[in-house]
Amino acid sequence: MKENKLKKRIEENKVGFGVISPTIDPTICEYIGLLGMDFYMIDGEHGAITASDITNMVRACELRDTTPLARIRSVDTKLILQYMDAGVMGVMMPTIDNVDDVKKLVEAVKYPPIGKRGLGPVRAADYMQGPMSQAEYVKFANKQTLVLPQIETMECVKNLPELCKIDGVDGFIIGPRDLAMSMGYYDGPGHDEVKKVLDKIFATILESGKWFGTVAGNAAQAEGLIEKGASFIMNSVQGFIKVSGNAFLEARK
Repeated sequence: MKENKLKKRIEENKVGFGVISPTIDPTICEYIGLLGMDFYMIDGEHGAITASDITNMVRACELRDTTPLARIRSVDTKLILQYMDAGVMGVMMPTIDNVDDVKKLVEAVKYPPIGKRGLGPVRAADYMQGPMSQAEYVKFANKQTLVLPQIETMECVKNLPELCKIDGVDGFIIGPRDLAMSMGYYDGPGHDEVKKVLDKIFATILESGKWFGTVAGNAAQAEGLIEKGASFIMNSVQGFIKVSGNAFLEARK
């Protein structure tokens, strides 16, 4: 396991930038790394991604010094274990609204004594052939891996003060589109009421000493979120293609 570049950057009071993508091609991971992104979020919720895909994508991220993270579809401890054993260094978990689910997530990501993750001679542990002893590896892995519940519903917002108290949670990722849907705004998060809830979420997380990250479609949006205290910002691979593609096609008109 390598040092978590994103975590180190945040601990140095710098903002991490990355992408989220449901694609399975490791070459895309390399492209993103060559751009200089700090992390690549493998989207296993909306993407048809297998355990074999994960391993090759993580390898590509490591090759280009980009921290591999993953959004996993549910708090399935065996599925999370497969992602972690492949070398994923943090989990963004969607649709997670209560204390029990978040505690279960921590237990799945972290080795004892923090969690209950099983240890095997797998890729993340250098197949138990690396320079670290087992005790050294377990301690190092627990320090490097990130637990990042995703805030997408008003139920989660209601429980957020309690979720912020859970040991092992590093921060939260806010999904503004689904949050707006949860509030009854089906056309997007641009409403004043949604913005007020987002500001409340940001404040609650920061007051607890945790981090928060979210999505931005462009540099101006990213700058605004950084001013509000965001520690990491994501765009999507699809978003990059759309913006740059539309700009290129302007010459056709």
